[in-house]
Amino acid sequence: MLDIASPKQSLNGTFNNVVVEPALENCCSVSCYFKKATMKIFDRIKHKDVQKNSKKWHIQDPASQLLTWNKLPKSVLVIKKVRDASLLKPFKDLCVFLTEEKNMIVYVEKKVLEDPAISNDESFGPVKKKFCTFREDYDDISNQIDFIICLGGDGTLLYASSLFQASVPPVMAFHLGSLGFLTPFNFDNFQTQVTQVIEGNAALVLRSRLKVKVTKVYKEQKSVVQNGVKENGLLAGKPGKDSVKQTKYQVLNEVVVDRGPSSYLSNVDVFLDGHLITTVQGDGVIVSTPTGSTAYAAAAGASMIHPNVPAIMITPICPHSLSFRPIVVPAGVELKIMLSPDARNTAWVSFDGRKRQEVCHGDSISITTSCYPVPSICFRDPVNDWFDSLAGCLHWNVRKKQNHFTAEEDEEEEF
Repeated sequence: MLDIASPKQSLNGTFNNVVVEPALENCCSVSCYFKKATMKIFDRIKHKDVQKNSKKWHIQDPASQLLTWNKLPKSVLVIKKVRDASLLKPFKDLCVFLTEEKNMIVYVEKKVLEDPAISNDESFGPVKKKFCTFREDYDDISNQIDFIICLGGDGTLLYASSLFQASVPPVMAFHLGSLGFLTPFNFDNFQTQVTQVIEGNAALVLRSRLKVKVTKVYKEQKSVVQNGVKENGLLAGKPGKDSVKQTKYQVLNEVVVDRGPSSYLSNVDVFLDGHLITTVQGDGVIVSTPTGSTAYAAAAGASMIHPNVPAIMITPICPHSLSFRPIVVPAGVELKIMLSPDARNTAWVSFDGRKRQEVCHGDSISITTSCYPVPSICFRDPVNDWFDSLAGCLHWNVRKKQNHFTAEEDEEEEF
């Protein structure tokens, strides 16, 4: 079980009125902290504490978010990028270290062990027998994992987020993929780095997620009725009601609504807290978290937002307008996206690039900030790690530097 504490004050002491949900008691209190931290400023305004009690705002230093354990972790989930032969040796070395030296219970997805290079390795057999396996969408391991280790690229962190639709254990991501914006750790010195995490000596960044609810309306197909008898020979009764199905998702990067295979422009209405704010005509719209602002949204021309900033970004995709700029709205507002009544075609929606599905007339997509963030373990601290990723992965503000003036040129300038 873990807790997050500042060097000066425990969060449990700061938020005495936090009610820990049963599902979180055996996992982490990060979610409760995040929910209260994002709503604390609004509570103070509501109760007029700012005017009566204090003229100062309390702003927490992101570097003060530290990982501490109430008791030492016993179980770890190892997520490996599948179909990548270069990760076999790091995966085996890590699992041997965790099981034999740290005596930890290692959870591994079943399809990872089906790799012939792992299943046919007899020397790895004794370690493999100690694994606990699971299958995505079949087995619930949400209350059995203390922390997560990812081996691969940014996609492994997104996949880890999708496995936990409520509270998420802390995630330690090793850069063994292509880009690695969200994976700050190098694998060369993994023993020391993993040991520091197990001992609770690590900084954290709380990456907010989006809580998404997709409501789909299935209209009953009308059949031809003649003389009170349907086409199938049954007697016609009262008309049936349309069926409604709701699906919920937790999204770390972005929700993308696009025109799909249609040749027409997408035409979707965007509501904020029940008010229509705009209609998007173009290839689509991206609703992203600060973490997702450096992904698809950045490619679509949006600004990049630090993960500690509580916000939601709305970015159009190739809008048919010269003035449609990306905007940032406060975390906590509720967005709703629906097909415009004038839309000529349906739209398609995906969540972190997965679970792609069609959006028809009458369907709606509700989006707000989730109270279950992803606690991502930092290599140094949230600020330095982010700027290192901007420079190293995206080459932010890289250009050839201007030469300085020589002494002779300075004299010529004076005359």
